Amino acid sequence: MKYVRIQEGIELPSISGYKPFKAVIVVEETVSENWQSSVSDWIVESGCYYMMAWGMHCSSWDTSVDLANIAQYEDNIPDDGFVTTTWHEDEPLSEVFWFSKNTAFSEYHDSNEVLVVHISKVDKCDEFTRKYKNA
Repeated sequence: MKYVRIQEGIELPSISGYKPFKAVIVVEETVSENWQSSVSDWIVESGCYYMMAWGMHCSSWDTSVDLANIAQYEDNIPDDGFVTTTWHEDEPLSEVFWFSKNTAFSEYHDSNEVLVVHISKVDKCDEFTRKYKNA
């Protein structure tokens, strides 16, 4: 599991080196629709094949990543380019981490690389690493 903390107004780091990867988006800050759309494009274009959203307005992230995936392929998404998306509104984060480790797979990608994308002003790398390991 790799941890990346991002926040609106700060340049998004390169994550394409983890391609193909699963992403758990942990949303702990309110963000603008435009920035959410940019982050969704960044996630899809960087090689995400399975995105799980948790936290504030997480269902909107499911939709936003779906739209980014459609836009990338202009409605003609190849099987290996399809990004599966889920949101986990009423679940503890530990269950989302468990889901990521034990259920979120694709028949088109054999990578189990997981990127936790934390949208927050507060770094929680150690806490999330521990929670992910114990999930």
